[in-house]
Amino acid sequence: MKLDILVMAAHPDDAELACSGTIVSQIQQGKKVGIVDFTRGELGTRGTPEIRIAESAASTAILGIHARENLGIRDGFFRNDEESQLKLIQVIRKYQPDIVLANALEDRHPDHGKGAQLAIDACFLSGLRKIETQDEQGNSQAAWRPKHVFHYIQDRYINPDFVIDISAHWDIKEQSIRAFKSQFFDPNSTEPDSYISSPDFLEFIRARSMEMGHKIGVKYGEGYQSQRTMGLDGFEAIL
Repeated sequence: MKLDILVMAAHPDDAELACSGTIVSQIQQGKKVGIVDFTRGELGTRGTPEIRIAESAASTAILGIHARENLGIRDGFFRNDEESQLKLIQVIRKYQPDIVLANALEDRHPDHGKGAQLAIDACFLSGLRKIETQDEQGNSQAAWRPKHVFHYIQDRYINPDFVIDISAHWDIKEQSIRAFKSQFFDPNSTEPDSYISSPDFLEFIRARSMEMGHKIGVKYGEGYQSQRTMGLDGFEAIL
């Protein structure tokens, strides 16, 4: 299946927290969207890898995305090395996305910055035909390079290069986040508290979305950075 957009995420809930409103927006416009999670989030204070995978499946159903995979590389200690790059190149060539949404270039969690650079390098290398990869059936894959790589904004504030209006999709975004029940506020949980498990953290996510929305005159938004200058054919594209 060819995808229009492939979201790359270091952890199973990164996409939901940072860009799930955009995902829903694009799906409702007829785009095909998928997610590839790099790790199972096994170092998280709460939950287990098995729980995180089940929660990912629940969120996938809520968002209505067309494909989701997990590379199963090591949480916290993964590297932007040949092994990880080749795993991601196989996924890029499998889905042939035109647009990639990737982790923040710099953030509180070191995996996010590492994940961003892994995405950048794999997207470039995927376009080199002399790098050989095979699909699940052992067939050779054709080279493919996405047209754009954009970075969603996560925990730390980063001034966005552009903002997507997600006002009509906030409720679904919130539902997809809450699908990760082990990670976020649950008054009945007996697990240790974590940075993201307080009710204040979910309020922060809402406030961040409102802040991004305010920048473009709407209620909720999701911000992105681009390492490349974006070109327009004319003003019609922004009217």
